[in-house]
Amino acid sequence: MNSLKAFSLLAALLASATLWAAESAAPLPMALGKGFNQEGLAKIDAYFADQIASNQTPGAVLAVAKNGKLAIYKTYGYLDKANNKPMTKDAIFNLASMTKVMAAVGGLTFYEEGRLPLNAPISNWFPQFKNITVGQVDADGKVAAVPAKRPITVQDLMRHTNGLTYGARGDTPVHKLFPPSSANAAMDYTGEQFIDKLASTPLLYEPGTVWDYGFGIDVLGLLEEKIAGKPLGSILQERVWSKVGMPDTTFQVPEKDRARLAQALPIDPISGKPQKLSILTDKVKFDCGGSCGFSTAGDYVRFGQMLLNGGSLDGKRVLGPQTVTFMTSNHLNKDIKNLVGDTEPGRVGYGFGLGVAVRMERGLSAINGNVGDYTWNGANGTIFWVDPKEQLVVVMMSVAPGEIRKIHREKLNALVYGALEK
Repeated sequence: MNSLKAFSLLAALLASATLWAAESAAPLPMALGKGFNQEGLAKIDAYFADQIASNQTPGAVLAVAKNGKLAIYKTYGYLDKANNKPMTKDAIFNLASMTKVMAAVGGLTFYEEGRLPLNAPISNWFPQFKNITVGQVDADGKVAAVPAKRPITVQDLMRHTNGLTYGARGDTPVHKLFPPSSANAAMDYTGEQFIDKLASTPLLYEPGTVWDYGFGIDVLGLLEEKIAGKPLGSILQERVWSKVGMPDTTFQVPEKDRARLAQALPIDPISGKPQKLSILTDKVKFDCGGSCGFSTAGDYVRFGQMLLNGGSLDGKRVLGPQTVTFMTSNHLNKDIKNLVGDTEPGRVGYGFGLGVAVRMERGLSAINGNVGDYTWNGANGTIFWVDPKEQLVVVMMSVAPGEIRKIHREKLNALVYGALEK
C-alpha cells in the first residue's frame, strides 16, 4: 500500500471514529436534519443568531427529536455572555417549572404501586390540611377564613385545582398571604415549615373548582418524600433519572459542575433593569418539585422521548403506557373553571393533565401544534413540548427570564413547525 492510500485509509478511519464518538455521546440516536427542510433549519439558526446579537437572549441549546432520533442538536451563543464563555451542549440550566413534569412522573410511579390514589385527600399524609379554609375578601379588603367544602386531593395537586396559589401571580389580599413562588418558598422555608405555612393560609379557591397555577407540585414532592422517607432528588434519581439516563439532572449541582451553569444576561432586554437568578447561587432548604431542578438539554430530551414512547426508553420502564396516556389527557371537567389560557396566549385551547398542559383544540392558541400535544415551560427561559402526532420532542434550554420568554416560546414554535417536511 502506497503512502497516499495509507493516509486516505487513516483519514477515513479517523472520520468514522469521530462520527461514532459524537453519536455515542449524543443523548439519542442521531439523524440530523431528517424530517426537516434545510431552508427551515437555516431560519432557526438565523433566528438564534439575531436574538443573541440583539441581546434578547445570551444563548441556547436546542434538542429536537423526530421519530425517536435527534434531528436537531445545536448550541447557540453564550453560556455566560458577560464573561465571553461560549455555550456548550453539556450546559446546565435551572428548569424552573419544567421541574414539575418530572415531579409529577415521580408521583405517578407511586400511583402505579397503589400507594398514591389520586382521589385521596392529602391530609392522609399531612394532617395539617384536615381543616383547610378558603379566603373570602370583604369590602374593606380583609380576608375571612371560611371552611372549605371538600379536601384537597392528590389529583388536585397534579392538575392545579387546589387553591394553593403563587403569591406573585396576583395582587388580591389572598395572594398576598402566600409566598411568591416555589424557589422563593424553598429558600425561606424547610419542607415542614412550608407545609405548615400553606395549610394555615386560606385558599384562593375551593378545591376542585378552578385551575389556578400554584404550589400543588411542591406539595406533591413533599408527599412523595413522606411516602418514601427520602428527599425528592433521591426519589427521582431512583425512579426516573437513573432509568431514563439523565446523569446531569439534579436538585443540587455539584461544585465540580457549577462552571457549566448557564447565566442570564445582566440586563433584562424588555425592562432594561438588572437581572439575576438567585436559584443559581442561593441554597434551598428542600427539593422543591415546583421549580428547583437543574438539567441539560440532552437529559431532558431523553425524558421527553421516554414519555412519547409510552413510559420507557432503551428497554427501561418508568411508567406504563396507559399511565402516560392518563397523565397526558385533560383532567379539567366542565365544572372546573379553566384558566390555563390566562397564563399566556399560547395556552388558549389547552386543558390540563397531571403535570402538563394538554391541547384540546387546534387554532385557538397563538402557537402551532396538534390536538393531544402536551407541554410545560420554565419561568427562566426553558421550553419543552411533545407532539405525539408528529412524533416530536422539543427542548430548548436558555436563561431568559421575564416576559421575553413568552415571545421566545411563540417564535420557536413557529420556526420548528415551519421547518417540518410535512
